[in-house]
Amino acid sequence: ITRNIIKKIEKEIIAPTLKGMINKKVSFKGVLYPGLILTIDGPKILEYNARFGDPETQTYMRLLDSDLLDIVDACIDGKLKEIKIKWKNLAACNIVLCSAGYPGSYEKGKIITGIEKAKRDPKVTIFHAGTTIEDGALVTNGGRVLGVSAIGKDLKEALATAYEAISKIHFEGMHYRKDIGQKFL
Repeated sequence: ITRNIIKKIEKEIIAPTLKGMINKKVSFKGVLYPGLILTIDGPKILEYNARFGDPETQTYMRLLDSDLLDIVDACIDGKLKEIKIKWKNLAACNIVLCSAGYPGSYEKGKIITGIEKAKRDPKVTIFHAGTTIEDGALVTNGGRVLGVSAIGKDLKEALATAYEAISKIHFEGMHYRKDIGQKFL
């Protein structure tokens, strides 16, 4: 995503939303998460959620250079304007590993291997979503099984790191998108 697209999102989606909330005297403290899609005509809003979005937040948190607790406390106290939120000058991505059949019906209980190898790279974080322990083994327990997140100096490096980590992880029926970020490269 480019700085121009971010500016367009701020101007055409975020600012009008906040202005509308102020005009209607909507008091809100918390996370207002806009689900966006980038179309040929520019960014469009799909939905708003009053919660962190998953797996999107897994990507954002990799880039946050401020303490999230300080941000949450400032929000609760009505002092968000008083703190400076810092972001790392890096790129991040998150690729979801899914069970066979997802988003429809899927089987559970497939043994997951390779996570320890994938986590050896300090630029990689593995987020568990649909996993559990059965008989001492890590197994699948949902449609979205794992989020493989990576950071890099740019999107190309972050994606290469994430896909390299994914190549070390295995479970029967595992599938994932191979086109994440490709439009922007």
